[in-house]
Amino acid sequence: MGTIASKGQLRMSFLRWAVVIVPLILLLGFASGRVVPSGSENGWYMALTKPELNPPGWVFPVVWTTLYIMIGLALAMIVHARGANGRGVAIGLFAAQFLLNLSWTPLFFGAHKVRLALFVIIAILFLAIATTVAFSRIRKGAAWLMVPYLVWLSFAGVLNWRIDQLNPDAERLVPGAQTSQML
Repeated sequence: MGTIASKGQLRMSFLRWAVVIVPLILLLGFASGRVVPSGSENGWYMALTKPELNPPGWVFPVVWTTLYIMIGLALAMIVHARGANGRGVAIGLFAAQFLLNLSWTPLFFGAHKVRLALFVIIAILFLAIATTVAFSRIRKGAAWLMVPYLVWLSFAGVLNWRIDQLNPDAERLVPGAQTSQML
C-alpha cells in the first residue's frame, strides 16, 4: 500500500476530476446564461447602441463554452494536485471569481445594471489574474489554460465599458416603448 501511483493511475485520477468538474462548470455557466434572456433574445439588449467592436451574437456562446471547458480543466488540474502548497487558496480564488462570473449575466441582462456589471467584470478580472498566479505556482499548465479567459474578460470589460458610454440611460431604457403626444 505504500507504493507510489503509476503515471497511468495519476492520469486516471485527473480524468475522474475533469469528468466531474468540466461539466459542472459548463452547467453552471449555461444556467447563469439562461436565468434571464440574453443576447438577441433580450429586447432591452437589442435596443442598446453597441460599439463597433461588438462581435456577432453567435460568437459569445462559442467562446464561453470553450473558455468554461478550459478553466474547468485548469481547476481539475489544481484539485488533482493534492498536497500542493497554496492549493486551497487557489481553489478559493477560482470559486470567488467564478461566482462573480455567474452573477454578471443576470446583473447586466436581467437587472440592466450596466455600470455595476462593469465593476463586477473588473473584479472578476482581478480575481482571475490572482487565480492564474496561484495556479502557476501549482501547475503551469493550469495557469496557461486560464490565459484565454483573462484575454476574453479584458475584451468583455472593454465591451461593457463602451456599452456604458454609449448608453448612459441604459437602466431606464424600455424596448419598444412608443411615445405619443396628444394635440
